[in-house]
Amino acid sequence: MENLHDYQKNIPMVIDILEREFYKKGLTTLNRMRENPDPFKLLISCLLSLRARDEVTEKISEELFKIADTPKKIIDIDRRLLEKIIFSSGHYKKKAEVLKSVSKEIIERFRGKVPDNKEELLSIKGIGPKTANIVLSFAYKKQYLPIDTHCHRVSNRLGWVNTKTPLQTEETLEKILPKKYWEEFNGIFVQFGRKVCVPISPLCSTCPVNHLCPKINVVKSR
Repeated sequence: MENLHDYQKNIPMVIDILEREFYKKGLTTLNRMRENPDPFKLLISCLLSLRARDEVTEKISEELFKIADTPKKIIDIDRRLLEKIIFSSGHYKKKAEVLKSVSKEIIERFRGKVPDNKEELLSIKGIGPKTANIVLSFAYKKQYLPIDTHCHRVSNRLGWVNTKTPLQTEETLEKILPKKYWEEFNGIFVQFGRKVCVPISPLCSTCPVNHLCPKINVVKSR
């Protein structure tokens, strides 16, 4: 295997190509919410999106926000009704508990306003690094890298990083990825990871960056 630095030299070319192919083409619900961001709605949608398909997240978020779109309304909504609304997102009982506890903390500790710094966001039980970064980047326009499993997988296959977890990938990319790419990185790489560089048998034959990819740990491709 070549030195990682050799593949990191490809970063500008790869992002330029993928940006033309995937930028604003079928963006995820969370990415679309950046155009008119409401920090609380974005936070709730992000918590609902965990282990759920994007189209499901969008549908249940819209339904929920018709009834409860503030921390107080989330707390006041009947738990059984909340569970019914978010049922299709999976793990609905746990998610309902998280939505209520997060909303309670936001009211009691932050006067009803979603914090705009990472330390305070992570201090709220139920909010992890990816969720915090999405809120900070998408709602507050701060320079953070939201790294999910797609971003983690693709970055490793491209040889940019050699990491075991999304958090390790985030920490490494923060050091090597020019900040001018941070704002659109998640939107582009999530779409690329869902449509082309899929977890099993990626579509390397039709991949627009096939010639720049060492295909690290790719056992079988199409």
